[in-house]
Amino acid sequence: MSSMTRVTAISNKLEKKERVSHPALRVAISCSVIVAIWQLVVVVFDMPSFILPAPLDVFERLIQRHDVLLKHTWVTGQEIVLGLFLGLTMGMTFALQMLLFKPVKRWLLPMLIASQAIPVFAIAPVLMLWFGYGITSKVVMAALIIFFPVTTCCYDGLRNTPVGYIDLAKTMGATRWQLLRRVQLPAALPTLASGIRVAVVIAPIGAVAGEWVGSSEGLGYLMLQANARMMIDEMFAALFILSALSVALYFIADKGLKKLIPWEA
Repeated sequence: MSSMTRVTAISNKLEKKERVSHPALRVAISCSVIVAIWQLVVVVFDMPSFILPAPLDVFERLIQRHDVLLKHTWVTGQEIVLGLFLGLTMGMTFALQMLLFKPVKRWLLPMLIASQAIPVFAIAPVLMLWFGYGITSKVVMAALIIFFPVTTCCYDGLRNTPVGYIDLAKTMGATRWQLLRRVQLPAALPTLASGIRVAVVIAPIGAVAGEWVGSSEGLGYLMLQANARMMIDEMFAALFILSALSVALYFIADKGLKKLIPWEA
């Protein structure tokens, strides 16, 4: 067998292995293991359904109450997506301001740190008072919880652009705007992508926390109502949908970022 044939054979094996280890397949296998452990715990410890329902009971509740669950999922999904858009916009804007205007950094940085010292549940009632019990307060909550990681990742990426790239651009006569658009922003994309991945995962926390404090719809509201009525299987069904929504958003964002930044894939 020639060396070229061996290389081709190894390449084909790697491609097959990559197809087997597709993210969707890995998620399915992980979920199967978790469900198996869950069922084992229920059987071995004889857990009552009002403490830990069996996976089959939760699945049946998903089927029986799919219309109600989908209605509340739509509300929470809107809050998460709008919160992500607002938080990403705010984070990138503040990062650019700190990069371009040095005095702004001295004022904004302490504010950013202080914002993370306040627990989410502590500020949620204030947001309800200011923005009401509708979707706006939940969107703001989701945006605030992702604001810090997005801002810091974007700012670090912009600030840590290789000096050689900047010197070369300046030597070629690049303006401040051209330097930012053609050198610093592309160089900051990998670091910003890390911040976006974190934001996508934690944004649902802000939305659901807002629903717990005060709302009349959404998965967080549904979980509270189910818990109060001892409908634990429905509460787990809502939790399952929330987890699936977070995982789906993460993989969508990850796939989009890999296409946007192919050299970091």
